[in-house]
Amino acid sequence: MAPRRPNLNKAVRALIRDIAAKMPEFSHVRASRILVIAGEARRASRGTVKPLCFRGGRSTDRTGRRKPIIRIRGRRMLYCITLRPLFFRSSTAQGRIETVMHELFHMSRRFDGTLHAGRRHSVLGKEFSRRLKPLVRRYLKHCPPELLKVFSYSGEIRVLQWLERPGPAYVPGTPRVRKVYTEDQLYYGIARMVTRKRPHSPKEPKPQGKERGEKVRLH
Repeated sequence: MAPRRPNLNKAVRALIRDIAAKMPEFSHVRASRILVIAGEARRASRGTVKPLCFRGGRSTDRTGRRKPIIRIRGRRMLYCITLRPLFFRSSTAQGRIETVMHELFHMSRRFDGTLHAGRRHSVLGKEFSRRLKPLVRRYLKHCPPELLKVFSYSGEIRVLQWLERPGPAYVPGTPRVRKVYTEDQLYYGIARMVTRKRPHSPKEPKPQGKERGEKVRLH
């Protein structure tokens, strides 16, 4: 019998809960309100996060536009993280964990379904990475070995994907627009993880024979 494919959604939920429990900077994050899916390629992106609400957790903005509601197991999702092909095919366990933390870092401290206005790449530029990297390094020192093992997996995994993807905000009354998305618009697809090994710093070759002896005398 073929081995059961790991459930990546379960692993990412466990990771987000662990990050929120151990890192005060992410204590506002709730894994139960974040939908994680696998999506199509987008340039060199490994992941993206989509806010599912307008400011204050509202479905409608000042102009009357509405955002589709995503409800999983009866609970409304506030964010959708999309993991893209480079996350699966060209990364390390540590790199995958950093991708997840990167998307969490974009979320508002209010955790109301919106993004943090001051943590946009267009605002921070290279400063974004300089702020995030120390948090990633600190978390990796305390990351449970079993989580690192899951994210270093190479082989086929199961992960949620859209059967019908939600559109952008719409004007009420627009015909043929789905207002609520549930498990019925999702399915577990198969993706292949290919994990790169972390590069090791090259070691200088040890001198041999007389050459080694001469070098010792020189020093």
